[in-house]
Amino acid sequence: TTATVLAQSIVNEGLKAVAAAMNPMDLKRGIDKATIAIVKELKNLSKPCADTKAIAQVGTISANSDNSIGDIIAEAMEKVGKEGVITVEEGTGLENELSVVEGMQFDRGYLSPYFVNKPETMVAELESPLILLVDKKISNIREMLPVLEAVAKAGRPLLIVSEDVEG
Repeated sequence: TTATVLAQSIVNEGLKAVAAAMNPMDLKRGIDKATIAIVKELKNLSKPCADTKAIAQVGTISANSDNSIGDIIAEAMEKVGKEGVITVEEGTGLENELSVVEGMQFDRGYLSPYFVNKPETMVAELESPLILLVDKKISNIREMLPVLEAVAKAGRPLLIVSEDVEG
């Protein structure tokens, strides 16, 4: 795409400038200033898509004039809204498909199959759980003790969502 061509050109010209004894830090500062100016100008020139048809046109152009992809992109945008998240994945079939997931979706599931309480569907279902969101890997159980004690007192199940659990 255009971004790839521009990036390659910046790299090529930057290497030439450094080879011609230009200070690499001055070059970096110049690229940073140019980036800010270009982004500002692009924001001034951009027009928001007013309707689903306009979104489909942009999607079609981005997909090398494939109307079906443009239509799926427009449909996805319509379903998830302006602040929604769209993820594109490679499929195994011959048809393009759109699936909408309400709420949140995680790439991985439960840590151990021993958490499953509905073996017929292999689901771990919790009723009215407390939810703990951790933005890092849990590697020290001692850090968790105060939380676990409070959960035990509450007598409710605990759902922990974290990057990973170690140990």
